[in-house]
Amino acid sequence: MNSVAGMFDRHWPVLYHYVVRRLGPDVAEDLVGDTFLTAFERRHRFDPRYDDARPWLFGIATRLISRHRRAEGARYRALERSPREVATEEPADQVAAAMSVVAVRPALARALADLPARDRDVLLLIAWAQLSYDETAAALGIPVGTVRSRLNRARRRVRAALGDTNPLLVEETVS
Repeated sequence: MNSVAGMFDRHWPVLYHYVVRRLGPDVAEDLVGDTFLTAFERRHRFDPRYDDARPWLFGIATRLISRHRRAEGARYRALERSPREVATEEPADQVAAAMSVVAVRPALARALADLPARDRDVLLLIAWAQLSYDETAAALGIPVGTVRSRLNRARRRVRAALGDTNPLLVEETVS
């Protein structure tokens, strides 16, 4: 790591965005701050052979998120019951939210809430944080093969909960 300030500036936005999606904006700033505080306190544990501190930081954040599991599950259950869109703070988030399939959101929220925590962590690190399999494995301290099997299991369960369809693929009807 070149400098703590450089690492903070480079990784804060992506970590913040990921935590907002996992736990909501009320918790995100504090949790990301705690992530960097933990990283600073444990900086001696970072392996300098790695070019990128991102997987290490996501690992710390994921462990901190695990402390909020009960609140996260409650949030997914509330999202399932909520008929309106959740407000987002960034324009890119607003566009993504506008393009989401509102009718599927409650089922998706329930499917995410029902996943085992370890499967949900893998799915969301790949889908929301856009980490690679290798980065996800490093973040969670598990083998890449375990990442693949957990991701496969999570995708199957979510797909089944959504009626074995992908709601993002819209079929055009030809007259």
